Amino acid sequence: MSFLTVGHRGVMGAEPENTLRSFRRAEQAGHDQIELDLHLSKDGALIVMHDPEVDRTTDGSGLIRELTLDEIRGLDAGLGERVPVFEEVLDTVSRPLQAEIKDVAAARVLAEVLRERGETGRVSVLSFHDEALAEIRTLLPEVATVLVAEELGPHIVPRAQAVGARLVSLDLRQLNLDTVRRCHEAGIKVMAWTVNTAQEWAVARALGLDGAATDLPAEPAV
Repeated sequence: MSFLTVGHRGVMGAEPENTLRSFRRAEQAGHDQIELDLHLSKDGALIVMHDPEVDRTTDGSGLIRELTLDEIRGLDAGLGERVPVFEEVLDTVSRPLQAEIKDVAAARVLAEVLRERGETGRVSVLSFHDEALAEIRTLLPEVATVLVAEELGPHIVPRAQAVGARLVSLDLRQLNLDTVRRCHEAGIKVMAWTVNTAQEWAVARALGLDGAATDLPAEPAV
């Protein structure tokens, strides 16, 4: 069985996270997929950034939803990189993408872009929020959905099934063999975040996971 490696926000351990530079590096490193995060700007653009505000990863401040695309474009996201919009990522790398959304509004805008760009087969949609994944499933049932969760328990399988997710992305620190077994018995694959050290990679493989998200360009040598 193949093991899926996912570049977390590109390779955020080596490059400014969620930038085109980081995504290019992840593709060059040979990661199977590249993960990114999306928020809507004040004027409805799909901004590629993890936090709801720009403070941590740029030289600016404020909530993304209160800033226009032009205002966000003027910020330095590290090493002179600009904050990209989702469409730019589609044009920059050819690897499959995992796009994490935070709410239903972002789901609707993302669905429109994927439909217009003919990218429903290359992009899978992740979220901690069941309602956002349900919206994607309603708008674009052909798009793969991934349920992300921190707290585990018997509810993980029915939650994933309810939103049509065939893959769950779970916190490695919380994972155990029983959770992996229950998911696999239901036909649901399991990947973990975030896997960086040699010890963490060993745990991920010992658990029989189907993949892992990493901050680094390569798996550390044992």
